[in-house]
Amino acid sequence: MNDTTIHPFSATARTTTATDWTDGRARTTLRGILDAAIRSAMPDVVLARYLPPRPKGRCVVVGAGKAAASMAAALEQAWPDVDLTGCVVTRDGHMAPTRRIRVLEAAHPVPDSRSEAAARAMMSEVAGLGQDDLVIALISGGGSALLELPKDGLTLDDIRAVNRALLHSGASIRDMNVVRRHLSAIKGGGLAAAASPARVVTLAISDVPGDDPLTIASGPTVADPTTAADARSIVAHYGITVSDAVQRVLMQPPVNGTLSPRNRYTLVSTPFMALQAAASVAREYGLTPLVLGDALEGESRDAGTLMAGIALSARQHGMPVAGPAVLLSGGETTVTIRPDQPTPGHGGRNTEFLLSMANALQGHEGIWAIAADSDGIDGTEDAAGAIITPTTLSRARALGCDPRACLRAHDSYTLFQQTGDLVMTGPTLTNVNDIRAVLVI
Repeated sequence: MNDTTIHPFSATARTTTATDWTDGRARTTLRGILDAAIRSAMPDVVLARYLPPRPKGRCVVVGAGKAAASMAAALEQAWPDVDLTGCVVTRDGHMAPTRRIRVLEAAHPVPDSRSEAAARAMMSEVAGLGQDDLVIALISGGGSALLELPKDGLTLDDIRAVNRALLHSGASIRDMNVVRRHLSAIKGGGLAAAASPARVVTLAISDVPGDDPLTIASGPTVADPTTAADARSIVAHYGITVSDAVQRVLMQPPVNGTLSPRNRYTLVSTPFMALQAAASVAREYGLTPLVLGDALEGESRDAGTLMAGIALSARQHGMPVAGPAVLLSGGETTVTIRPDQPTPGHGGRNTEFLLSMANALQGHEGIWAIAADSDGIDGTEDAAGAIITPTTLSRARALGCDPRACLRAHDSYTLFQQTGDLVMTGPTLTNVNDIRAVLVI
């Protein structure tokens, strides 16, 4: 946007008042901020600038994640004159058209037989390469489930059972992926080791708090410094029961593997970059942006209550920022399903965050919020997230929904479906984790 362009919701000076902000304007503004954050992380926008020099030998492309297909398409577009071969795997419904790189699909968030088939296909693609060959690994969030190769002595069912238990335990993505790496022959550097002596260049889109390369898709091209004892400690901490086969694998002595110093790992897009793009667009809307952090974790409902308190402080006291303003945050919260709890309803971490926030705000004026998973899928539902407004609770009650009962039952999706406040983007073909924006007027 050039210096002479003025956004339709901005002015040369901030003279707007709370009465200028209709519900429609607030919703449009929040959706515009979310869309800007997602667009900034699209592979066709960011990937080309990070490509290495063209190789002397072969160029084999492998990859896994929700953005793997769109990353492969962006690579093909950037290198039309390079003989690219290989394959990547993405989640069902996250396909993008490619001509030279095969795109496979598999299940998420629990691996299926296609996840194992994809892993075996990639190990085959990188076998037998030489010093002059180049492997480009396109890695993004979701790859932990999409790319799976059980260690000797394990079956895919063993790993599937552990994955399900971890997903319901409330474990952080970091802890989950420590365990996943120690059950897999392709994670924790296994893919890069199989490609030796070829050079491996990893281009990654981060979806994890802290942007740890070892945690993104469980690090198939990153050496793992953790041990089986670390994995056992996590399993014990969350009270997860594992099969005898898993126990045996987790009792194996550590393997001190190292990867070639020729390997390179580059983050092409991160949650912080997306929040910076969101902040830039917020300024165009005439708002003061405040980035609270890109790595917020913890229980979704607790995070929602906390965010409500920050928003109320901003609204009533102008601290930590005075309105009109937007509070921006990213990261990945969790939803813990207790073993003794009745079958939960429908929802994801973003809709649960928002419902908790709405319950804490109790219809306070001048506060709206949006929260969504940047990949377009919140949990296992078809919505990316939702929007809350000062009238969310009253509208829900008028429709016969009890907001507190829905929160207890982890049934946030149902409530927002009833009120018409779900955010539907469809698969975005990128993934920089959750984007949350709270508008305070």
